[in-house]
Amino acid sequence: MAETGSQQPKKAKAPRPQAEAPRKPLQVLHISRREEKEKLDASDSISTSDDLKKAKQGQSNLNPGISQDKSINAPGPQNPILDKGFLSREGLEDLEGISMADLLGPNSLNPRKSRNEITKVNVSRTVDDFDFDEEAFLAALDQNEPVGTTGEVINGKVITTESDGVYVDIGGKAPGFMPKNECGLGVITNLKERFPKGLGVQVLVTREQNADGIVTISCRALALRKSWEKVKDLEKDGKVVKVQINGFNRGGVTCDLEGLRGFIPRSQLEEGNEHEKLVGKTLGVAFLEVNSETRKLVLSEKRAKIATRFSELEVGQLVEGKVVAIKPYGFFVDIGGVSGLLHQSMITGGSLRSLREAFDQGETLKALITELDARRGRIGLNTALLENQPGELLIEKNKVMTEAIERAQKARSLLHKNDTPNDDPSN
Repeated sequence: MAETGSQQPKKAKAPRPQAEAPRKPLQVLHISRREEKEKLDASDSISTSDDLKKAKQGQSNLNPGISQDKSINAPGPQNPILDKGFLSREGLEDLEGISMADLLGPNSLNPRKSRNEITKVNVSRTVDDFDFDEEAFLAALDQNEPVGTTGEVINGKVITTESDGVYVDIGGKAPGFMPKNECGLGVITNLKERFPKGLGVQVLVTREQNADGIVTISCRALALRKSWEKVKDLEKDGKVVKVQINGFNRGGVTCDLEGLRGFIPRSQLEEGNEHEKLVGKTLGVAFLEVNSETRKLVLSEKRAKIATRFSELEVGQLVEGKVVAIKPYGFFVDIGGVSGLLHQSMITGGSLRSLREAFDQGETLKALITELDARRGRIGLNTALLENQPGELLIEKNKVMTEAIERAQKARSLLHKNDTPNDDPSN
């Protein structure tokens, strides 16, 4: 034992740990799918080549004494692909896209391989390989083609009548629907009486088919279209029509014509000051404005009288009238409620220095109608045709006016001769 007072040996100090080297940052393992795919493809190609070698060795072991001569046929079933030889280029080309199961048949070298691992042969197909009938395709398109485009007129048959409208068979997969307010002009109180089942109707498509394939149709819109067309024809011909006044306002009176609402301004009425008393009466009117786009139908009673007078006149007719105005270019002559123009070039065949040499204002004269335009309200008159010699009217005006009827016969034949087209171009 050591003495108590003796000094104990000093313990050796542990060496100081040296400064640790700086830690490297964590690295993220990057996995590239492309690289994996390339590795798998390479391993598959190596395994395929190994399998081919084994297959060749197995074939040689199975047939050790048989020559590779094509003229000698080995007994038993043979594989025609193996007979060509693996070392030849033709054999390798034939093996492209063929799995080991196709090469070895049921006696596979690796029976543990599952069927999912066997490579499938990719067969490329072109458009011509598929069955395609163009006529059947077009027929299918025609069957599915929507029936009824906006603005089209279709003939159909009533299927059924509901409280809110009528369903009509228009030849489509779904029927057409005609709302109650589109069933006709005016008010229809009983739809079932107006549209019994099986009734043939002609309708206008106002809206194409919706998601359910139903097309919106209208009898009223078709009737309005036909009414506007008829009214335009009447205006073009300058016809006078009869209408019944059914209302009035500060500007004039209203009426119905072919199912359309017409308006007659107060200035176009013979009794414009008391126009409210005209309600219920029938008037003859002519057309001032017909516009289907703006739905404006403006009529005139005064113009109707002019139109009526125009209907009594014809080209070549001898008329008698009174000079109501003298203008620098001719005379305006009143011929029974309508005004005709006797142009200065139509007064005489002679030299005319002043219009008053021929006629004065208020004087009565006779003239031939040479132009008649009812739509524009124009009447052209002529007194020069009543002359036997140019300028005779200026010298013997009374004689010309007295013999006007006989001279008009001769002038009328001349007018008709000028109006008749000459068939022979050499004459």
